[in-house]
Amino acid sequence: MRVVIAEDHVLLRDGLTRLLQAYDIEVVAAVADPVALAAAIDESPVDLAVVDVRMPPTFTTEGLAAAIDIRTRRPGMPVLVLSQYVEHLYARQLMASGDGGIGYLLKDRVADVDAFVDAVRRVADGGTVLDPKVVSRLLTRADRRRPMARLTGREREVLALMAEGRSNAAIAAALVVTEKAVGKHITNILTKLDLPGDPDDNRRVLAVLEYLRDADPDE
Repeated sequence: MRVVIAEDHVLLRDGLTRLLQAYDIEVVAAVADPVALAAAIDESPVDLAVVDVRMPPTFTTEGLAAAIDIRTRRPGMPVLVLSQYVEHLYARQLMASGDGGIGYLLKDRVADVDAFVDAVRRVADGGTVLDPKVVSRLLTRADRRRPMARLTGREREVLALMAEGRSNAAIAAALVVTEKAVGKHITNILTKLDLPGDPDDNRRVLAVLEYLRDADPDE
């Protein structure tokens, strides 16, 4: 796997590079700003971009804008965005940038090395990974309005794990239930949210998150 990293903090950039290399992931470039990120992606084929939300020159949303621009120029390009804080608006904007692998994690998740590397691989493979705190914020906001109110407590738990990109097997293990039970919960969730069933797990998660974005009363 070939990865480009865009992070302005030199220690974190170096740490991410060493971490990924330790797991046999090739870092083709590690840059500090959006301009260098675009150049690195244009110069060499990569499988994933890991991008900090806030980058020079204003340290507001340059990284997010760069990530979305990458996916505009290269539809389906996997991007994993890192953020210092829970900013659900950024997560929704990223999710709206098209199909393909998408990830949004808080930077403190990098400390859980195995989970972080797993997230990198899942996004590069076309999966969806959202930080649990972001999922919780989205669910809390969406739960103020129907039809989220139709879901049971267990169904909301399953939905949150789905949004994190978990497989049915992983959800079953987390909730200590059978995969068959998880399948039934997912069917119920899609039915109650008026979302059609889809055999593609990634599209199913994106459909649920699309609903959550539309349900946000602040939009």
